[in-house]
Amino acid sequence: MAIRSMRLAQSMRAPLGLISRHYRVEDDRLSQEIWHQGFRNPVGLAAGFDKNGQALGALQALGFGFLEAGTVTPMPQRGNPRPRMLRFPAERSLQNSLGFNNLGAEEISRRLGGLRGISVPVGVNIGKNRTTPVDRAIEDYVFLVDRLQDRCSFFVVNISSPNTPGLRDLQQKDTVKELVSECAKKTTRPLLVKLSPDLDDQAIVELSVAAVGAGASGIILTNTTTDYTILEGASPPGGLSGRVLRQRSYELLRAVAAELFGRCVLISVGGIDSATEAIKRLRAGASLVQIYTGLVYGGPGLVSEVVRGIAQHLDECGARSVDEIIGSDLDK
Repeated sequence: MAIRSMRLAQSMRAPLGLISRHYRVEDDRLSQEIWHQGFRNPVGLAAGFDKNGQALGALQALGFGFLEAGTVTPMPQRGNPRPRMLRFPAERSLQNSLGFNNLGAEEISRRLGGLRGISVPVGVNIGKNRTTPVDRAIEDYVFLVDRLQDRCSFFVVNISSPNTPGLRDLQQKDTVKELVSECAKKTTRPLLVKLSPDLDDQAIVELSVAAVGAGASGIILTNTTTDYTILEGASPPGGLSGRVLRQRSYELLRAVAAELFGRCVLISVGGIDSATEAIKRLRAGASLVQIYTGLVYGGPGLVSEVVRGIAQHLDECGARSVDEIIGSDLDK
């Protein structure tokens, strides 16, 4: 329903302009230049919400500093059987077993190529088709990078969703190195690797280092979790997101930042539903943060609320730009 509403709004210039004037926050202190691209603020939309790039214009109008479409697979696929999305309102969390339902690379390439009026960076999250054997998965990613490189600002290599059989098997150091290096041969666009919160700290640090060593420009921490013990009533299949993931996502950001801060861009996602939490992640070493589940429960006003909260924090600590707070808690 949200996607349909936003598609309708962006088809008419007047409503889209009203949305933008109401939600968009203009503050030069929040802007960053990353990968030679301008990010007007550090708050972005995580992958999975707009899988097919249908409502990016309206999502931009909500005040996001950057957007991520997908996950996109080479061929269209329907995803897993329904029901595949469960709400846990008391915990402000979700469980999803969607399974990369999307229209496929050709259709999404067409849609992204037809975008007009998008002034924020748009990343594309890519993954293998369900039917692709694990030993041929790299071929899917290379195809997607080659096909979509002129349609996006950066790529997110998704090897951590729990909803595609065998996908998490790709989270091995040698595989990650090969995957990143092969994709890098096809594009000059930044490549980011998105990892699972279900790895132990040492493993995720080692994978992150391996990815960056092979040419990755950044790491996204984290995808959804299959630790059902953290949420009463949860059970397989599917991954958990929202507040129940908050602490684990933060812990892994801290672990990876201790090793890689300053060497690549770190993006934090998982349980971010307030300015306080976003600021915490920035101070822990994330240059950018993303929300999805928080948007489901907080509504469209959450984006501007978080962005304004970051600006207020800059006032309170006397910082002249958001760069001055990024990583400021790393030694604490």
